[in-house]
Amino acid sequence: MSMQWQWAKLEALGATDVHAMYQLRQNVFILEQTCLYPDIDELDEKAWHLLGWQGGQLTAYARLLAPGIKYAEPAMGRVLISMQARGQQLGRKLVDEALTYSETTFSTTAMRISAQLHLAAFYESFGFEREGEAYDEDGIPHIEMYRR
Repeated sequence: MSMQWQWAKLEALGATDVHAMYQLRQNVFILEQTCLYPDIDELDEKAWHLLGWQGGQLTAYARLLAPGIKYAEPAMGRVLISMQARGQQLGRKLVDEALTYSETTFSTTAMRISAQLHLAAFYESFGFEREGEAYDEDGIPHIEMYRR
C-alpha cells in the first residue's frame, strides 16, 4: 500500500486530521511507551507537521521546526510509525521525507534531534552523529544528535 504524505502547519489541518495526529502520538508515546508527559505543547503551533497516510489511516508522523525555534538548526521530533504499520521500512521513508523537506525549505542539510537512545544507530544511518552523553527525558534514555 502506498504512502500519501501531507505537510501542513497546525492551523491548515482539518479537525479530523488534527485528531488523528494527536491520537497516534498518544497511542505510541504515552500508551505504548507508558510515558506520562505533555505531548501536546507550544511547539505544535510553530511546527510543520508531516502526516503519512495509508488507505485512509494515519500510520506515520513527524514534526519539523524551523531554525531558531528549538535549536539553531532545523529540528525534527515526534517521529513515529503506528504499531500496525511497523516492519515495512516506513520509518526510513518518513525520515527521508522529513530531511528532504527540511533541506528544501531551510536550505541546509543540518539538523539537530533528541533521539531515543535505542534508535541512535537508525539515525546514524542518515548521517546524524551523537553529541554529548545520554540523558533521561521523561523516563526514556535519549541522546542529542546532529547532522551536518
